[in-house]
Amino acid sequence: MLFATMNKSNRFRMSSFKIFDLMFNQRNIHELTCRFAVVLLLTCQCLADDGYEMDDFLKREYSLTKPYQGLGSSSSSYWDLMGNAMITTEHVRLTPDLQSRQGAVWSRVPCFLRDWELQVHFKIHGHGKKNLNGDGMALWYTKERMQTGPVFGNMNLFTGLGVFVDTYPNENKNHERVFPYVSGMVGNGTLAYEHDRDGQSTELGGCTALVRNIPHDTFLLIRYTKNRLTIQIDVDGKQEWQDCLDLPGVRLPRGYFFGASSVTGDLSDNHDLISMKLYQLTVERTQEEEEEEELIPSVDNFEHLNKVEVQEEGMSGVQLFFTIVFSVIGIFVLGVVAVVMYGRWKENSRKRFY
Repeated sequence: MLFATMNKSNRFRMSSFKIFDLMFNQRNIHELTCRFAVVLLLTCQCLADDGYEMDDFLKREYSLTKPYQGLGSSSSSYWDLMGNAMITTEHVRLTPDLQSRQGAVWSRVPCFLRDWELQVHFKIHGHGKKNLNGDGMALWYTKERMQTGPVFGNMNLFTGLGVFVDTYPNENKNHERVFPYVSGMVGNGTLAYEHDRDGQSTELGGCTALVRNIPHDTFLLIRYTKNRLTIQIDVDGKQEWQDCLDLPGVRLPRGYFFGASSVTGDLSDNHDLISMKLYQLTVERTQEEEEEEELIPSVDNFEHLNKVEVQEEGMSGVQLFFTIVFSVIGIFVLGVVAVVMYGRWKENSRKRFY
C-alpha cells in the first residue's frame, strides 16, 4: 500500500515536471520569437537606410516630398515655385517637353547646418532622340534665390554651389565626355559659367550619368561635410551609390538656399523633380572647426583643378588658300627687291672701276 502510494506520488511529480518543462520551453520559444522579430525589424530598418530612407535625421523644413501640399501657395509652405514649374500628384515638373520653357523651385528657409546630405529623386524623359533633347537641370545651394538666367534657368555669376545634370553637348569639338554629364561648380559671385563650353573651365569634376528615358528611378546625392564635397549617382536601378566627384577644400558658407531649376531651348525634355530630402549629418569637430565660419564660397587650389586647355581652331580651307597666296606674293616681292638691289650694287661697282 505504501509502495503504491509512493509510485503515485512519483508519477504526479514527474507529470508536474513535464508540464513545467513544457511551459518553460514554450516561454523560451516565445522569447526567441520576439527576439527574432526585433532582429528582423532592425534588419529591415537597415535595408531601408540603404534604400535612402533615414527619417530620424530628415530635416523636413529643407525637404520637398509628396504630396507637395501647399507648395508655393501657402504662407506656411517651405518652398516657392517659379516660371513654368507645375505640381502633379507624382512630381514637380520643372519644365515640360516643350521649347523655350524655364521653371524652378526654391526653399524659403535658409540652411544653417554645417554638415548635410541632399538626396534627389528625379526623372528626365521626352520624345526627342539622342542629342536632340535638352537642356538639363541643376541643383543649387546659393545665396541668391528666385532668379532667372542662362545657367539651366538660374542666374549666372551665382554665389554658392551648383550641380548640373547636362543632357546636351554644346561644344561639339570635345568628344572626350559622354552626355548626359553631371558636374559641380562653386561660384563666388564673379565666376561665370560658360554655357557654350558646357562649363568646363569652371567645373570641379564630374561623371557621365545615363539618366534620360530609362525605366527605373534615378537618384543623385550631394554630401557636404567638413569642407568636403561629394557627389554620387544611382542611375542603374541597383540602389547602389556610384562615385562621381569627391573633393576636399570646398568652403561653403551657411545660410544659403536650396533649389532646383531647368530650362529648354530649341530642344526640350520633361524635367521632373520627385523629391529632395535633406539629412543632417552628425560629425565630430574640434573647437577650432566649430568656430570656423566661411564668408565667401571658395575651393582650395582651384587653379590646379582646371586642366581644360583651350584648343585653337585650325584654319579653314579659304584661310589656308589666302595664306599660301599671300606667302607666294610676299616671297616674289622680296625676290624682286633683292634682284633690283643686287643690280644697283653691281652697277655702282662698275663705276668705281672706271
